[in-house]
Amino acid sequence: MPQVRDDGAVIIVEKSNGGFGGFLLGLLIGAGAALLFAPQSGEETREVIRSRSRQLRNDAYGRAEELQERVEEGYERAKERLEEGFETARRTIKDKREDAHSAVDAGKAAVTSARDELERRLSDSRASRRKTPDESEA
Repeated sequence: MPQVRDDGAVIIVEKSNGGFGGFLLGLLIGAGAALLFAPQSGEETREVIRSRSRQLRNDAYGRAEELQERVEEGYERAKERLEEGFETARRTIKDKREDAHSAVDAGKAAVTSARDELERRLSDSRASRRKTPDESEA
């Protein structure tokens, strides 16, 4: 059986994320083309190009400063959150340490109290044994 081959046109569509850089490049190309086709003399056109170039440079510096401020603010917020987390952890550890010391102190007091009670009972028991032989002699 013969194979049928379809060699029709193939269309490939590539998608890319156009960002601010593409927009800025298009803006520059459009502005340059508009200046070149403007009905002005060469000197006037060069002055307009210089002026707009300075304006674009100043805008770029302004946006760069704005971006730098945003990055610095984000850094400071992240730093503050980390410091708050560390402080919370320190407080928790301190509280747990104090609880442990309190438990140890309470345990020591309970042991001392139990030992004193046992010694008292032992002493009472010895005293009652001593009395018992004395009473039997009487």
